[in-house]
Amino acid sequence: MSLEDVELEGLANAEAPHLITDLPGPNAQEVLDRDARVTSPSLPRVYEFVPKRGSGSVVEDVDGNIFLDLNAGIAVTSTGHCHPRVVEAIQEQAAELIHYSASDFFLPIYSEVAERLDEIAPMSGPVRSFLTNSGTEAVEAGMKLARWATGRQYIIAFYNSFHGRSYGSVSLTASKASYRAGFGPLLPGVLHAYYGDGRDMHMAPGSAEDGFPTIDYIEHFLFRKMVSPLEVAAIFVEPILGEGGYIVPPDGWLIALRDLCDRHGILLACDEVQCGMGRTGKMWAVEHMGVEPDILLAGKGIASGMPLGAMIAKGEKMTWTIGTHGSTYGGNAVSCAAALATIDVIREEHLLENAAKVGDVLLHGLRDLQERNERIREVRGLALMIGVELPDHHTMIAVEQAAFRRGLLALGCGESTIRMSPALVFREDQARAALGIFEGALADAENAGS
Repeated sequence: MSLEDVELEGLANAEAPHLITDLPGPNAQEVLDRDARVTSPSLPRVYEFVPKRGSGSVVEDVDGNIFLDLNAGIAVTSTGHCHPRVVEAIQEQAAELIHYSASDFFLPIYSEVAERLDEIAPMSGPVRSFLTNSGTEAVEAGMKLARWATGRQYIIAFYNSFHGRSYGSVSLTASKASYRAGFGPLLPGVLHAYYGDGRDMHMAPGSAEDGFPTIDYIEHFLFRKMVSPLEVAAIFVEPILGEGGYIVPPDGWLIALRDLCDRHGILLACDEVQCGMGRTGKMWAVEHMGVEPDILLAGKGIASGMPLGAMIAKGEKMTWTIGTHGSTYGGNAVSCAAALATIDVIREEHLLENAAKVGDVLLHGLRDLQERNERIREVRGLALMIGVELPDHHTMIAVEQAAFRRGLLALGCGESTIRMSPALVFREDQARAALGIFEGALADAENAGS
């Protein structure tokens, strides 16, 4: 073990948070000043955090301040920051071959990752995979495949969903108007419906034949007023809403959606870019819900921070022919090596079980806190995908900032939700520390508001 390994292991076990400067510190301020001059103003920075290094669920900034991380790089570093087995896999692959395009040649590690995805995919029968550089690219690939495989043009997505920000995927995204404003016209042939229990439906849903007014809305409004179901290629859905508020749909809803698709020959595409790779205590969120998708989209945590996504589809649906889709960098050798190591670590180090156990500590602790604090309206989630609903957007921002000032990295989502999505290696002692800090942040936000 090298000196750097020893130092990183020490960081993972360091007391966190531990702040030694004001925020931002002097070195961080230099970065902020430079950033303001030269980077795209489109980047939506949340708070003045300037990371330097990380290990496990602990991150140190450029001034030596130590933070406890509930973000995991926005649900990306699934095995924790700089897991030694992932780092080793990256280093070994980079020393051997960094890049050769798998779109035009037979990169061995590409098919090895696809084979591993076939083993863990939540679908019966063989699957095939197309590897991408990101989650949004996986969504784009899924949209193209759905149209190709069905010969149909329309796609349905859901209000409050987030599928990415490239042109096709942002046409599906409906979580914030700012993602779409100024970029129209967007991709034609995309319709939206209400998600889950229909909490955002601004109409009396009437009677629902299957018990879900949102499914009834698709069947008896969209399919009667807007588009024939025989022209719908796919329905794209997040099994648990991510950026839209960490909302878990009611039991049976995804099954009803699957049944709807089956009745009309529509493909069901499950976007697990955020809720997949063990975040919910199972490898895929749909495993909680008893549903098999036709297409599954992965990204974020699939390679512990290296850029990689995957569009995984049932073999009989992957009917497109040579040249219909490709990618120069998708399935890059170094990213693939990180993905193989990530899957091994999740399985062999029992991170699914850890996510369920530590997530239970967080959920119960937050619900106990809810009983003491009327500002918490709802606590929801599965394992290490937890949303804390607050009264309004202003309160969410205040709590998010107050947590940062206390050394806890948390992030808002939806209109008024704080999301908690730490790495799957998050420990019980860290969960209990986070609960105490979060309670303090709630108090800070309330005092600032008053």
